[in-house]
Amino acid sequence: MKEDTYQPRTYRHWIEGKDLVSFQVTVKETNLYIRAASNLQRKAQKAVIKYREQLEKYIGKNPAFKESLEPLPIDDNAPHVVKMMLEAGEEAGVGPMAAVAGAIAECVGKELLEYSPEVIVENGGDIFLKSLKKRVVGIYAGESLLSGKIGLEIDPKDTPLGVCTSSGTVGHSLSYGKADAMVVVASSATLADAAATAIGNRVKKADDITTAIVFGGDINGIKGLVIIKGDTIGVHGDISLCQIAR
Repeated sequence: MKEDTYQPRTYRHWIEGKDLVSFQVTVKETNLYIRAASNLQRKAQKAVIKYREQLEKYIGKNPAFKESLEPLPIDDNAPHVVKMMLEAGEEAGVGPMAAVAGAIAECVGKELLEYSPEVIVENGGDIFLKSLKKRVVGIYAGESLLSGKIGLEIDPKDTPLGVCTSSGTVGHSLSYGKADAMVVVASSATLADAAATAIGNRVKKADDITTAIVFGGDINGIKGLVIIKGDTIGVHGDISLCQIAR
């Protein structure tokens, strides 16, 4: 998902985590909402700056990395964050920038785990999550009647993992589909982000959900996915849904 500081942020409070300290970090287009055992804002900001600089320098030398909508060859000499995005794009069949928000969330989150046993990093609807207790991640699906009424139950033993959302009706991210919410759960937030874009591109109407699920099921590394189009929902894989009372 493309990072975008102008998207509505109401969904940021749809992740259970009131027992943790919350703070935000903003560096250019990157705006992270983070929860951890303590306020790690300075460490998080330092990490964001580091990974953004790596990406910007690489793009400066390799403009196709930013522009390509198709997978690019793996560059073994690239910084780790770049390689993660290239590998995720190759697996999902999309350009590497489709994974940028998930990649930054994951890289920053893993660094913060050195200082906190629990970390939740949200970046434009894409989440890196490591928890010691069960958490519920609410699903934001725009104008759909299902928006905010269901959530994903995340078991701590399954973390760290990524929960990433793509939408063709919410926000400014590039999507060729019209899904209200395309949610992917994977061990890697980078992969989850790329896969959410790739699968979401295939949903123009509710009847497309079945074929999109078949496509998503063939992407290695995905634990499960949820597709919402209007009042229709499709679920695949190791996913535990729950109702949310609001």
